[in-house]
Amino acid sequence: MNIIVSGSIAYDRIMDFPGKFSDHILPDKLHILNVCFMINELKENFGGTAGNIAYALSLLGESPEIVAAAGHDFNSYGNWLRNHGISVEFIKIIPAEFTAGAYITTDLSDNQITSFNPGAMKHSSSYDFNSLDPQKTIAIVAPGNLDDMFNFIKIYKQRGISYIFDPGQSLPAWDGHQLIDMITGAKIFISNDYELVLTMEKTGITEGDITSMAGALITTRAEKGSTVTFKREGSLQTVNIPAVTPSKVSDPTGAGDAYRAGLIKGLLLPETSIVHAAKMGAVCASFCVEVHGTQNYTFTRQSFNERFEAGFSQTAY
Repeated sequence: MNIIVSGSIAYDRIMDFPGKFSDHILPDKLHILNVCFMINELKENFGGTAGNIAYALSLLGESPEIVAAAGHDFNSYGNWLRNHGISVEFIKIIPAEFTAGAYITTDLSDNQITSFNPGAMKHSSSYDFNSLDPQKTIAIVAPGNLDDMFNFIKIYKQRGISYIFDPGQSLPAWDGHQLIDMITGAKIFISNDYELVLTMEKTGITEGDITSMAGALITTRAEKGSTVTFKREGSLQTVNIPAVTPSKVSDPTGAGDAYRAGLIKGLLLPETSIVHAAKMGAVCASFCVEVHGTQNYTFTRQSFNERFEAGFSQTAY
């Protein structure tokens, strides 16, 4: 099965400040703010929506294709992906740009100051979609280059390729008409609960409308689990999926992308249901939150099945 993952490729550069921002920022001087925070250390992690989803899919035994753009500093990230059996053939390198990067500084009170450089993500990527068999392909459109997101969905519709639409952080950039166009025809529309409310506000449509326009609606709710709404025999069915308990909680960043990977893997299984696939998403996300960094966790098929059986009393795959 062809799995096409479009979205972002990014470096997450995380810094720890051994103090409190509030001790160095004067409220009455914000109009002339000029501060420098001396950090303890800098940790570089591989991230981005496309990279995170593809990484989790590789742990699940799949070989997805990433369609994205990266910069001249992509070499170490590229080697990481190759070492996990992920092709970088369709990651376009933009020599004049850096790979997208998030620069996150956290103080002792867990306050964060983040800067994001889109870098190569400003540029569209490309893929020969005509080479794909629509019946043997599933795609996910995750937050990334806006032109790619809109144009790829248009192509998927024209070609009859099943796609999952995950607008995520890109939501503020779209107007209601564009969102409705991208939702209509999707196999699944997936978002967290905040993003769902924002989508409905921007479009004026309801959850029922979304499920009528797409095949199904999945809403993730962090530690409260997720909700799957789909059509069955002419009526809407809603199933709540509980969150799966991790061994510890270190960092929730990237859990949503891991969920999406587990969901896709579940959809590829023979004679499976979207509910079963969502449960696989919940298990995959539980491994991600146990570590810092969005691609620093790992699991085997055995450990995945053991956690799935503990949570849902059945085998995942």
